[in-house]
Amino acid sequence: MEWHIVNGNFRKFKLNLAFTLIELLVVMAVIAVLLTIALPKYFGSIEKSKEAALRQDLSIMRDAIDKYLGDTGKYPIHLEDLATKHYLKKIPVDPITESAETWVTIPAQDITKGNVYDVKSGSTLNASNGKPYSEW
Repeated sequence: MEWHIVNGNFRKFKLNLAFTLIELLVVMAVIAVLLTIALPKYFGSIEKSKEAALRQDLSIMRDAIDKYLGDTGKYPIHLEDLATKHYLKKIPVDPITESAETWVTIPAQDITKGNVYDVKSGSTLNASNGKPYSEW
């Protein structure tokens, strides 16, 4: 309560500092509408960023495999050989499966040339274009 002078007399005025239920419901409805617009775009952008990271990781590992072949004349026996021989700092985490242990290695046609000719994602999911990640 506050006291104010009105027409020369002191009067008490009750301050109304609270929100009404209608005001709160309107604000909640506006927030709900904004969330229904923003959330699908947010989750779509997360999916696209994971796909871009997977493309980049595959490109880097395939380049490291090629450099290993160029230096040694054969493909690595294990994917970890790329990290132990410093062609990579470490084996990257598959952004789709969120594990560095799920990479699938493709052996060379001539097994005496090594065991890691190519590398692919171990995910069983499909990309946004409908193609399986395991075929990238």
